[in-house]
Amino acid sequence: MRSQILRSVQSVARKSNYTRNYASAASPERKVTILGAAGGIGQSLSMLMKLNPLVSTLSLYDLAGTPGVAADVSHINTRAQVFGYAEDKELGKALEGSDVVIIPAGVPRKPGMTRDDLFKINAGIVKNLCKSVAKYCPNALVNMISNPVNSTVPIASEVFKNAGTYDPKRLFGVTTLDVVRAKTFYATKAGLPVEEVNVPVVGGHAGITILPLFSQAHPQANLSNADIQYLTKRTQDGGTEVVEAKAGKGSATLSMAYAGAIFADACLKGLNGVPDVVECSYVASTVTDLPFFASKVRLGKNGVEEIYGLGTLSQYEQESLEKLKAELKSSIDKGIEFASNE
Repeated sequence: MRSQILRSVQSVARKSNYTRNYASAASPERKVTILGAAGGIGQSLSMLMKLNPLVSTLSLYDLAGTPGVAADVSHINTRAQVFGYAEDKELGKALEGSDVVIIPAGVPRKPGMTRDDLFKINAGIVKNLCKSVAKYCPNALVNMISNPVNSTVPIASEVFKNAGTYDPKRLFGVTTLDVVRAKTFYATKAGLPVEEVNVPVVGGHAGITILPLFSQAHPQANLSNADIQYLTKRTQDGGTEVVEAKAGKGSATLSMAYAGAIFADACLKGLNGVPDVVECSYVASTVTDLPFFASKVRLGKNGVEEIYGLGTLSQYEQESLEKLKAELKSSIDKGIEFASNE
């Protein structure tokens, strides 16, 4: 039985996009830093990044508890050397020389709490962390997970502008969990192998601003309009579904860590020159009239190398796009105002 389980795990790993890392003995030295590494998302994310053979140095930072997480993760027999840092005084050391900085720091959602409820707490955390990123590793690719992403990415952009280090190609809102959910829900409904499914998700990363483009899903399935609307709503409410299921004892930490690891892996591949690395992400964009928008982007040595348009939308998707713009604009404006006034 044990050998059967092992063979199954190895088979999944061989098929997984996450483990197909193009790593070799000649892989560049890459430092990845996780800010908020001792939290619910951060601990799982730390383990997943330790498993990534493209990572040579894994730097873990949090206000407390990080040495224990670092010691635990460091026992995993993979390439990355692990270092743990705690308290404000060690933040600079944690960040120095980083190629990719992942920020899951902040408080999680609780039952009845919207992403907007998180704003004041997490906005301040993000602002302070980004000041240090600007100072100690201004050229790093910054992967923003801290919610509300629709606002925290604009906050980070303003912090970097004020520091004179802003490069829109290097700042990403991680919306990969929306894609992961859309793929899973679509594959289940359509009876398709989930590992063969792809669904682009555009817009933002909260509620109705999340817009899965099921009309562009591959492979296509013959689903009804009612099915598409149901899948769209479930994708938008995926975070709430988990919060309610955990009954006040957590939020979407495990799936978010997985999604964060997927996107960080894509960033590392792009930095290493792997061609045609495409993921959806919330970035500075001219795809719509909004200054930030999630869509498919091609990643490369400079971060964002190309931002793709939306393609042909169904009538339902076009209507949903118009409906989401006002809410997304409000979240963007709120983030910019916070960064400007604090």
